Amino acid sequence: MKIDAFLYAFAAALALSGCCAMRSSESCSDCVSVSAVEGREPSLLPKGRSFRLVWNDEFDGDRLDESKWSYRTNFWGNRAPWFAAPEDNAVEVKDGRVHLKIMKKPDGQYVSPQLQTGELMWDMAWDEKRTGFFPLPKREKPKFVHRYGYYECRFRLQRKRGWWSAFWMQTEQQGCTLDPAISGVEHDIMESFTPGEIIAHCFHANGYSGNYVGFKTPRVKDAFASNVVARVGSDGFHTIGMLWEPDGYTVYIDGVQHGEKVGSGEGEAVSHIPEFILLTTECHPYRGKRMTAQPDEKLRKTLDEAVAAGDDFVVDYVRVYDEVR
Repeated sequence: MKIDAFLYAFAAALALSGCCAMRSSESCSDCVSVSAVEGREPSLLPKGRSFRLVWNDEFDGDRLDESKWSYRTNFWGNRAPWFAAPEDNAVEVKDGRVHLKIMKKPDGQYVSPQLQTGELMWDMAWDEKRTGFFPLPKREKPKFVHRYGYYECRFRLQRKRGWWSAFWMQTEQQGCTLDPAISGVEHDIMESFTPGEIIAHCFHANGYSGNYVGFKTPRVKDAFASNVVARVGSDGFHTIGMLWEPDGYTVYIDGVQHGEKVGSGEGEAVSHIPEFILLTTECHPYRGKRMTAQPDEKLRKTLDEAVAAGDDFVVDYVRVYDEVR
């Protein structure tokens, strides 16, 4: 009896620590279904490898865990009015999922949330009270950054047109040097600009101006090309994951590799510094005309329909794994 009790306690401790007490079950072409968190949907992890869970949010409880997530509300020193703030009540946690919702404020402004585990320079608000020459205000320490490993999200896409959703990563130093290895690469693991569709996975380095470098998997010029857009539908949940290794990136949709491994080809690069995670939504077309564009009458009607329907981008979990060699 004492031995049995000891073994039970040991197994329970392993499970809680996220070590290799994960149970593999069915295969999904290029991945294996693994029970990583008790009582929750399994992860789909690349075959032939061992992983250890190092960070996750299963969105339990009735509110966002602000020890893990912050709201992105600013853009290059200005408040971005289309980014929802906590008081807009556009984020709802219920039934083990987080719902990112599109809302319309009394003044007609459409808002939707952008959640992140860290921040970079464009998140800084302008400091009107600064007395020194340095233009950046006080910065907050990131809540979670990580380098390499497997980054996984299970989600249900938005169902209405007029806005888009994404699961992605950035670095605190994005574009600060012209060496992506030390300033990082933006990882757009999942972007959906049209309900039910996921575009090619994009990677961006060296800032967003004249020195910009970008590439995609699959390797295409147009991320919206019909032959590479993944049409997954917007009614059910799907799982996407990115394996980030020192020599490149591999992306999987519902356990199947989508596109080739990229990062080591001509004109490509790999980040070798820790990055933070983002879950974001945004209405069209606020990024146009240097962030001053507004929706026209046709788009306002589309957005109003999304608001009236209570449309949302729903995330079941986000998990990060280290590969165990």
